Amino acid sequence: MAHAETAMVLAAGYGERMRPLTLRMPKPLVPLAGRPLIDHVLNRLAGAGVETAIVNVHYLPEQIEESLARRQGMKPAILISDERDQLLDTGGGAKRALPLLGPGPFFIHNADTVWSEGASPALPRMLKLWNPDIMDCLLLLAPLASSIGYGGKGDFAMAPDGRLTRRRERQIVPFAFAGVSLCDARLFADAPNGKFSLNLLWDRALAERRLYGMRLDGHWMHVGTPEALAEAETWFEHEGA
Repeated sequence: MAHAETAMVLAAGYGERMRPLTLRMPKPLVPLAGRPLIDHVLNRLAGAGVETAIVNVHYLPEQIEESLARRQGMKPAILISDERDQLLDTGGGAKRALPLLGPGPFFIHNADTVWSEGASPALPRMLKLWNPDIMDCLLLLAPLASSIGYGGKGDFAMAPDGRLTRRRERQIVPFAFAGVSLCDARLFADAPNGKFSLNLLWDRALAERRLYGMRLDGHWMHVGTPEALAEAETWFEHEGA
């Protein structure tokens, strides 16, 4: 089983769909079940054995830094990747942090994605499944049927061996990207400089049949809007996580 010592937590965005909550507060600090969204993420990473989390900041960065400072002495240790000068998107942000992330494997985790665990926790399962001989990237996928707050048509279809294909126009597929991927530094070979999306690297891996997925065994909460946050809050209140 692989071990991920580091993780990238993507916390730099504006959270525009979460307005008005994010007009004065960055989305990673929006509370869910009494804790900021980013604390749910960091606690889960700690439970998977991650020693160091690199958190990128851009929008209202001082608030995020102040909140993270309260976790001093807790795992994982926090390092800040400063994007105050330019918001680099998911791929550019992770590439800037590569010197801190190391060779990997490492998780890249959205700061606003939460889920309830099923019979076996998702992140350790991803590490167990990780195989760099055949994979450039492994994505955590949420079945649409058991997701909360998601109204889209899905992102990927998955073959029995875990290989992924993207949803085509007018198609509905069973799985949505649940906000977590596992990869190593090789995924970023020849990646562009500056701002770009991880989707660019995923498409390259797809073309080489090296993009894989793993089904989430639990309930994913897509807290993209205030309404979805309220739905997740209700779920936590009645079901726990």
